[in-house]
Amino acid sequence: MSLPLIPMVLIISLFIPNFNWMPPEFKDIKKSYKKSDVLLLDRHGLPIEEIRTDQKGRRLNWTAVTDISSAFLKIVVFSEDRHFYTHSGVDYKALIKAVIDTFTKKKRRGASTITMQLAVVLKKDIKGSKKTFARKLAQILAARQIEKLWSKTEILEAYLNLITFRGELQGISAASYGLFGKSPAGLNETESVILASLIVSPNADPQITARRACALSKSMGNNSECTQIETMTKERLSIPYRITPAVSLAPHFARKFLKVSADNLTTSLDANLQRYLIETLNNSIYRLRQRNVKDGAILVVENKTGQILGYVGNSGLSSSARHVDGITAKRQAGSTLKPFLYELAIEKKYLTAASLIEDTPVQLQTISGLYVPENYDNTYRGAVSLRTALSSSINIPAVKTILLTGVEPFYNRLKQLGFDSLTEGADYYGASLALGSADITLMELVNAYRTLANKGIYSKLTMTIDNTSVTGKKIMNERAVFIISSILSDREARSTTFGLENPLSTKFWSAAKTGTSKDMRDNWCVGYSDTYTVGVWIGNFSGEPMRDVTGITGAAPLWLETMTYLHRNNPSKPPAAVSELIQRQVSFSGTSESPLLEWFIKGTEPNTVIAAVKSDSTTQITYPIDGAIFAIDLDIPKDAQRIPFNYKPSGYNFQWVIDRKNTGVFKDVFLWKPTHGKHIVSIANKTGVVVDSVRFVVR
Repeated sequence: MSLPLIPMVLIISLFIPNFNWMPPEFKDIKKSYKKSDVLLLDRHGLPIEEIRTDQKGRRLNWTAVTDISSAFLKIVVFSEDRHFYTHSGVDYKALIKAVIDTFTKKKRRGASTITMQLAVVLKKDIKGSKKTFARKLAQILAARQIEKLWSKTEILEAYLNLITFRGELQGISAASYGLFGKSPAGLNETESVILASLIVSPNADPQITARRACALSKSMGNNSECTQIETMTKERLSIPYRITPAVSLAPHFARKFLKVSADNLTTSLDANLQRYLIETLNNSIYRLRQRNVKDGAILVVENKTGQILGYVGNSGLSSSARHVDGITAKRQAGSTLKPFLYELAIEKKYLTAASLIEDTPVQLQTISGLYVPENYDNTYRGAVSLRTALSSSINIPAVKTILLTGVEPFYNRLKQLGFDSLTEGADYYGASLALGSADITLMELVNAYRTLANKGIYSKLTMTIDNTSVTGKKIMNERAVFIISSILSDREARSTTFGLENPLSTKFWSAAKTGTSKDMRDNWCVGYSDTYTVGVWIGNFSGEPMRDVTGITGAAPLWLETMTYLHRNNPSKPPAAVSELIQRQVSFSGTSESPLLEWFIKGTEPNTVIAAVKSDSTTQITYPIDGAIFAIDLDIPKDAQRIPFNYKPSGYNFQWVIDRKNTGVFKDVFLWKPTHGKHIVSIANKTGVVVDSVRFVVR
């Protein structure tokens, strides 16, 4: 609308006694005001994270006029509406002067009062890019209505909280903290004049804003020097603003939490535990910095409910990538999957905790080539019990165990336990899955170990405290789980590799496992007590190898500190034995295993003496190779078709076993009649111990 129309608007507005728009009450505007950030609380009601939820504008707390610098209030009123405290919404003198200035071609000045500007904010249909007679008239009439219902203090307070100062900064609080890093009450004269100058043109170039601020300061007779105003304006407006959260203990958790619980601001976290974990993780990273360790993560959950109590995605400012969440990032599992493999073997009654497994070199023929697993220390111990193999994390027995259980059943078990990161099929991972060749997340791993703590019952983790009664799904056999927990808590069995005193040895009952991935890129320690499950990952987000860091020297000390803190007042107690479990004293011959009182699922207990069978450790099935695919030829009678099985070197009295059923064939060459489906063929010694196995498919 051109300014010559202002007299018409002025005259008409004076003679219109009523206007059908009624402004909302001040208290309703203040009540409907919402910050762009929300404050998340811990389980006890303590602040734990302030996080932004509205990306359309940045708004902080509503600020009362009494909490705003008097210097700023004075400058704003002088700049925007000098007669604010004397007019009734419209400054008619300013309107008339604007008309005169237009006709005399003097510099045009605005005639909108603070109340009129507020009317545009409150009555959205007034606002528009094109000024018209109707809009200006509506703005004047709306301002008069506001003045009838609101006090001057309420008008000024709403105005300063609702207008945009620069970019997305809305309201005096966001502008003051975002541009000057202080509360509105602390604004000085120079800062105030800069902010006041932004109101008329929030996104103006810093130089233009500085000139406007300098002119405003001079017109008021202030003491601020123009050079000081120009310097500060350039410094503050030429760089992105920054608002520091009031509290930031769990940024990664908060982002996940708001996706699943937008209406509930109370989380399952414990603020005091969270602070402890942050400090402890940073201390651990600092301690390991000389070994090229830059990153880490730690997760603490409650066994019974699955509530997440502590969630530290990385070490914060000291991290190489502080926005990366180490709890949900996929990393190679290492030896941490072994307990689930051995549990499956015990559950299916293929092995017991006292079963002897050959820790001797092995080579596996696969479609992709020769797979030659090795122990981490490149030494071999001969026949070792399953208890020793797991507690000391020996690799070769694990590979031989997965040949016994089959890769696919183990893969399916991991999927049941929530390892959704296994996106490829079982054949993709092959036997190396026993040694943790797959990429998983710390969250998946912790919940799987929590399932062990809960006697094989699986349920999802939760970020709230709403649900304290959890109904889970039974995944693992509780008797096999009890035996695995017994092994993972066995300090003496672990001493073969780690010594009696190590960071896995707590002063109360706990079960734990470490793991290190290839080339020392990932380092894990995960374990549980009767109440909590704790998981720690140490490494580098870049994938860069660490130097001389193992589970015992890297993640385990942090795991131990955390478990000790959690049980500082309530020691953990061992689980009670379940039904259908028996203990039997066993001893071993032909091996270095010491006699012990071992747990067995009823019906699987062996004789009191278990003998190691000396065999040629190089004996292997040479045909078929692992992963082979055969097709039945429709042109040849089925009874005439055979697949030749062979092992070398020959001369051993090994029995062929097909799909875990004895064939009664003890020759080194066996002509087998094919049947459709997936199969596993093995050779076993005279005591039934499997020497080698391969998988194949017949189509």
